[in-house]
Amino acid sequence: MSGDLLIVNSGSSSIKFAVFGHAADSESSEGMDALSLRYRGHFSGLGGDRPRLLVRDGMGHDLTDETPASEGVFNHAAALQNLLGWLEGQPGSGQILAIGHRVVHGGRDYRQPVRLDAATLERLDALTPLAPLHQPHSVAPMRLFAALRPELPQVACFDTSFHTSQSWAAQAYALPRRLSEAGFIRYGFHGLSYEYVSRRLAQHLDGAPTGRVVMAHLGNGSSLCATRDGVSVASSMGFTTLDGLPMGTRCGYLDPGVVLHLLQQEGLTPEQVARVLYHESGLLGVSGISADMRVLLDSTESSAREAIELFVHRIVREIGALAAVAGGMDHLVFTAGIGERAAPVREAVSAGCGWLGLELDADANAAHATRISTDDSRVSAWVIPTDEELMIACHTLRLCAGG
Repeated sequence: MSGDLLIVNSGSSSIKFAVFGHAADSESSEGMDALSLRYRGHFSGLGGDRPRLLVRDGMGHDLTDETPASEGVFNHAAALQNLLGWLEGQPGSGQILAIGHRVVHGGRDYRQPVRLDAATLERLDALTPLAPLHQPHSVAPMRLFAALRPELPQVACFDTSFHTSQSWAAQAYALPRRLSEAGFIRYGFHGLSYEYVSRRLAQHLDGAPTGRVVMAHLGNGSSLCATRDGVSVASSMGFTTLDGLPMGTRCGYLDPGVVLHLLQQEGLTPEQVARVLYHESGLLGVSGISADMRVLLDSTESSAREAIELFVHRIVREIGALAAVAGGMDHLVFTAGIGERAAPVREAVSAGCGWLGLELDADANAAHATRISTDDSRVSAWVIPTDEELMIACHTLRLCAGG
């Protein structure tokens, strides 16, 4: 089975994609080592006046940075057709073997990635009420590719699947049972990232059991996850991606009474409340400056410092809770944009975890080394870049190879 795997991650106004090559005669027929990155890119500004296509090769060199030509509005459908044409026009491009998709929500039913068929697409559509901002954008490309390339197998990989291993108590809310049975539970998200990072940590440990791990996916969307030997036992996100840590523009955990007060006493509409919580809060709301951690770290404004302080405080507090549920902590792993690149944030979080036995190596942290704890630290700390697209490609390859 030789050729390319196309991986698609579609958002409201953008599409991220990656292309991985697979050679049938590779030493490992499946898994991360069987795949090589050929291209990575994204379309941005879809549906607007200035769409943009940026593509880099597997070494990170720019190949394309342009405004795609279009007779009408350059929307998601136009972008995907443009992408297929671009790929087929590249010298040396292999045959596309399959297409893998990131899907935010798999509900209670999808515990593993699945190959798509008409019935599965209908079931994914039915999950839209659980993720109305994300699910439609995940499903639409599947339908388009089914029409454009019906011969190509497609695979759906879910951000929620990794957390379906959690216990009933870890997933449940103290709501009337009829609501829990209707699906009002803690689903958790960023599962593809956590699955990938967990596998990479095992490699760094030479295949030894990973034990009790807390992973910190810190970016514009942020969350934490506790695992025991690679199995999720608890996560900070809940019914939606709004729960847990403060994020770029999302508030994170909030007393539900605040929502009731905004509706009943302040007279905000549900749409206005949603805008406040999803788009006007988090680092942006607290600082009043930016949702970008780089901007806040460079700022001399006290509000920027307070936004970072709150972000770190909530991370440390949640790590303590997750370590308690996991029965301790052997490793702390930082990943995603802030986790991989913001050394001051890692330093502050690590200082807050000193009581757990974490001793930071300041020089290694400043150098963004893979292991950033001292040799004699009881808890090891790591920086492991995430790669959700590669994780999706692994699942796509496995399912399309009959695994």
